[in-house]
Amino acid sequence: MAHDPALVALLAGAAVLLVGISAVRVAHRTGVPSLLAYLAVGLLIGEAGLGVQFEDTRLTERLGFLALALILIEGGLTTRWAGLRPALPTAGMLSTVGLGVSVLVVAGAAHAGLGMPWRTALLLGAVVAPTDAAAVFATLRGLPLRRRPAAILEAESGTNDPLVVILVLTLSGSEDGLTVWRLAGTMAYQVAVGALVGAGVATIAAIYLRRVALPSSGLYPLAVLAFALAGYSGAAVLGASGFVAAYLVALALGNMPLPHRPAVLGFVEGVGWLAQIGLFVMLGLLASPARLPGALPAALLVGTVLLLLARPLAVLLSCLPTGVPLREQVFLSWGGLRGAVPIVLATVPITAGVADAERIFDIVFLLVLALTAVQAPTLAPLARALHLVQRDAVHDLAVESAPLERLDADLLEFRVPARSELQGVRIWELMLPETTSVALLVRDGKQLVPDRWERLRADDQLLVVTARGDRRSVAARLATVARHGPRPRTPRPPG
Repeated sequence: MAHDPALVALLAGAAVLLVGISAVRVAHRTGVPSLLAYLAVGLLIGEAGLGVQFEDTRLTERLGFLALALILIEGGLTTRWAGLRPALPTAGMLSTVGLGVSVLVVAGAAHAGLGMPWRTALLLGAVVAPTDAAAVFATLRGLPLRRRPAAILEAESGTNDPLVVILVLTLSGSEDGLTVWRLAGTMAYQVAVGALVGAGVATIAAIYLRRVALPSSGLYPLAVLAFALAGYSGAAVLGASGFVAAYLVALALGNMPLPHRPAVLGFVEGVGWLAQIGLFVMLGLLASPARLPGALPAALLVGTVLLLLARPLAVLLSCLPTGVPLREQVFLSWGGLRGAVPIVLATVPITAGVADAERIFDIVFLLVLALTAVQAPTLAPLARALHLVQRDAVHDLAVESAPLERLDADLLEFRVPARSELQGVRIWELMLPETTSVALLVRDGKQLVPDRWERLRADDQLLVVTARGDRRSVAARLATVARHGPRPRTPRPPG
């Protein structure tokens, strides 16, 4: 019986995806970082395992950049601007000054300790310098960390990719014409134009999602992802940074009252997992286990310098102007996780035909494995030792909205969190606008139409109908009551 190669490939892809999903569960139960599990899957089915041959570095580079964009989109959508804004000065310093310090320190060590030419050493430094959004988001979201250090690491990992991508592409290019001014000009153009494209696409997306009522809730996640990818590809077409554009679009949309928000976030989170699994498995396939032992001494040298010298120095210099406390600097130094970004960037010199490119890839691959195994499992104990854990953190209230186009109204849905000041509050104490009505309350699987005296309980689910113009103020009021209670309280309901 003849087998269609496309169907065989689809079956193999589904099997690898299921193995990757199962690896997530195993990783969570054992405490092993999921990144290592994905890479192990790639190695097991590669040339030294099941014998699958994969050596297409150009395809890896292109798919890798797309996967990184998808991971950044997921991170941007789930990042709250209120928590990110105070962290931007420090994160900006880490993404520029700190990045430069890390590149130079690692390059100096590679030149002196490994005998690499300066251009190759700088290329290696640029490849390993950036923190990784996928690793940071996945690790920190499960850790009840104080807002500032978590926001700094998330913002840094979301903004340092564009500059380092430009640096790696430039260093991997032609040998002639490379100057500091040319490099600075290229970076400024890519960041500025990428930001403009991102802001423009975000504006169009916000208007579209506010005014257009789509016939199915499943279309909203697709629309959000399409707008973010439009920002990424639009900026790339103009020769600018697609990462900057995609992250800004996602950040803007994630901080507006998105219709069907939980569905959107759930879908994009699934896409982010798919990107991570596919990316790391592909990188594991690309690695050559036979070459890796020879690169181990160099990887240990570079990793040690990066972890114990370059990163702490970069954090120290970046935090001087912003006054970040010393204990938070210690956590930022240890929390600069590496992951997919350095390995994907290590494919760029191979594609460009740079001398010693395979050695760079092997060093980076082993370095990421070693640093992930050391850093990720120790972040939580370190945070507790530095007293940076919030034990009784109150989570933001998630309010889902859906437009009711013909009625010029919106339907809001939210669930009363277990830890929330909403518990015990009467309906009238919410003090919602006159154009707003609590239409339905679902409690213990039973539906009821509440009166103004009904007290809310944990896990109550409410449906609220409001005039479209009041949607934002209603959502803001609910979030305020969830955090601070109904202040000021009045002795009886108005009227």
